[in-house]
Amino acid sequence: MPDHAAATFLLAGVDATTRLGAAIAPGLRPGETVLLYGPLGMGKSTLARGLIRALLTLSARPDEDVPSPTFTLVQFYESDPPVAHFDLYRLTRPEEAAEIGLDEALDAGCAVIEWPERLGDDPAAWLGPDRLAVSLVEDGEGRIATVSGAGAWERKLKELHV
Repeated sequence: MPDHAAATFLLAGVDATTRLGAAIAPGLRPGETVLLYGPLGMGKSTLARGLIRALLTLSARPDEDVPSPTFTLVQFYESDPPVAHFDLYRLTRPEEAAEIGLDEALDAGCAVIEWPERLGDDPAAWLGPDRLAVSLVEDGEGRIATVSGAGAWERKLKELHV
């Protein structure tokens, strides 16, 4: 995770994880990335789904299905800004991210990336300067989300309320 501005949130359950995603959504701009870290089952997809649903609701498309891209690797959504949801778990080498459209997604809109560590030792090399990293770890029956911002997200993180 980047060593920049950071905040910590206790997420008591699925609804709280969804709300964190929804709280992040209004701050996203084209070219920005949300990186989701954490082991299997920590709620990365739940957070991503909450974020994407919020963007779709803001774009008057609240009923659009938001499936996990576990098998497709990427799902694109026509929201404002457009968002692409990447699940890089099955990537075997970082270059495959370009093959599934990461560069194009950031040119056209923003990206939510599960398993960004699959981009290699320096995921930032693939991404623009404006990134939000969310690391989820287990805490009893809930989760702790450590959220850190780089670039424009250093300022926006101070305005994030869950």
